[in-house]
Amino acid sequence: MTILNIEFATPEYDETVQLRDKILRRPLGLTFSEEQLAEEYADFHLAAYTHDWLLRGCLVLTPKGDKTLKMRQVAVDEACQKMGVGRQLVDASEALGRANNFDMMELNARETAVPFYLKLNYTIVGEPFEEVGIAHFKMIKKL
Repeated sequence: MTILNIEFATPEYDETVQLRDKILRRPLGLTFSEEQLAEEYADFHLAAYTHDWLLRGCLVLTPKGDKTLKMRQVAVDEACQKMGVGRQLVDASEALGRANNFDMMELNARETAVPFYLKLNYTIVGEPFEEVGIAHFKMIKKL
């Protein structure tokens, strides 16, 4: 698996938007608006590719003003779930954060993803809350 930091508004970025839509949005009856995607201009976009350059996973990292990165929109193709793609993306995100002088990673995990992040030493902060119609938990990790 090769993890790349891809550029906004490129064909590779468009491909990650399609994967995020398929895995995260459509099952909830949601779609991306042009405004939502335009807000991702200054974000980091990581993409996981197989040796034959098939996209298998992606995520978005949004810099916060306090040396914190917010991990969002983590999506792994159904055919590759439970095969380590998500873990590789998270590891690459944390390395990117450290290399860019961030000292904290935060995320809003869907309830079903909480065990995955707990295994990677993320900590739940606060009470569950609803986002996009489903239960989420805020989680953090010092980098």
